[in-house]
Amino acid sequence: MANIKGGRSARKRDRQAAKANKRNSAAKARLHDGHKKLFKAADAGDRETAEKEFQSFVSRLDKAAKRGIITKNTASRRKSRAQLKMNKMKAAPAAAAE
Repeated sequence: MANIKGGRSARKRDRQAAKANKRNSAAKARLHDGHKKLFKAADAGDRETAEKEFQSFVSRLDKAAKRGIITKNTASRRKSRAQLKMNKMKAAPAAAAE
């Protein structure tokens, strides 16, 4: 806890901020892990796992944006990049077959 003046309300606000920071950090860590799992599966060409991870990742992004953990634009950008990765993965077998 920070050494701050202001009495009870300042100390309470400090406790609340610390709790929110811990919660937000955990949510961001889950987003990071989901991103890594999705891109690893897509790079490996594992379509089934990548689809499942994509759905999970998009859901987590939407929830994080709704709760204010990340901004709406950040969530949209990450979803867009994940979708591009999925599209490339789906197109790769077709290109290899030709």
